[in-house]
Amino acid sequence: MEYSPPPLFKQGPSALARLILFVALSLVLLISDARFKTLEVVRGVLGAGLYPLQRAALVPRDFFVGAADLAVTSATLRSDNTQLHARNLQLSQQANQAAILAAENAHLRALLQLSQHFGAQATPAEIQYDTRDPFTQKVVIGRGSQQDIQNGAPVVSEDGVIGQVTRVFPLQSEVTLLTDKDQAVPVEIVRTGLRSVIYGTPQGALLDLRFVPISADVQVGDELVTSGLDGVYPQGLPVAKVLRVDKQADTAFARVVCAPVATVRGARQVLVLHYVSQVPPRPAELEPVSPDAKKKADAKKAAESKAQAAAAAQASGTAAAKPGATAGTGAGANTAPSPTTTANAPQNPSATAPQPAAKPDRTAVAKPAANPAPRPAQQRAAHATTRENP
Repeated sequence: MEYSPPPLFKQGPSALARLILFVALSLVLLISDARFKTLEVVRGVLGAGLYPLQRAALVPRDFFVGAADLAVTSATLRSDNTQLHARNLQLSQQANQAAILAAENAHLRALLQLSQHFGAQATPAEIQYDTRDPFTQKVVIGRGSQQDIQNGAPVVSEDGVIGQVTRVFPLQSEVTLLTDKDQAVPVEIVRTGLRSVIYGTPQGALLDLRFVPISADVQVGDELVTSGLDGVYPQGLPVAKVLRVDKQADTAFARVVCAPVATVRGARQVLVLHYVSQVPPRPAELEPVSPDAKKKADAKKAAESKAQAAAAAQASGTAAAKPGATAGTGAGANTAPSPTTTANAPQNPSATAPQPAAKPDRTAVAKPAANPAPRPAQQRAAHATTRENP
């Protein structure tokens, strides 16, 4: 009787086979999602479905934060109120000055017939939590596609730029902070107007201003604002300040270290800008000529030039042969030249030599001799002239 284990202890495929199967399945899902975005819809559905659970998980935190806010002392509230009053007065003065400058700017733009730039709309949002990846600088805000949040929209605070929207879900959005190593913002220096691009650093605290020539005028303390040339960020938003400038003789670019103006990690309330660029689109670029097509065109031109040179050489040879044949025929007929004709004949035999019909190509036809040999008819004319005038 053959022994077989009971059904309870049957294990099915081996552990190694299951490991290989699940590893292959994971690789297929990773590659397909990275290249073809096959799981983007699934991720959006899961994000919308897990949103209530996320809010429920944030309830204890919100409870403790609310309790801590209630424990603020009256002295802290009075100091904050004083600071807010001073800040409000300063902002009122700046608003009045901005209104005067806006009116003057509108008048100058009307004189120069320039297009007017309108202010961008903004949507307030709150940062809910940070992402779980420790190697990236990203946060999640509580606004999504249902609130007209668009992918690539700039995110700012009251101090300046803090990041950009890089992924949008129905009820949430992911924001890549300014200090992320893969984030880049076109900026310009307020003092000199020098334009460049600022990048985040792997440390996540400072910024790196790249592509600055070593001869550029950059000083510590210079303010950097958005240039607006990329069509994503409005012009004039504060970005960073220069902390250190390192110039070395063996490099073409200086190393400029900057610090963000806004508190990137400490902000809670932010604004998402709906900016529409007024910059006209770039003109269509001509398609580059392939090397093979260029070689074929050059070979065709060279063949045409050679054919033209050969035709010119043949035409010049035919024109030079005809006068010689005519002179030989006249000599066989023994026709004596008249004294008047011989007297008026040129003394230089080369003057009666026929001229070629077309100028031959120097590369295909050899250069004729400077003094060609006289024809037989010319020799007889010269001999008759010598006998009549001894």
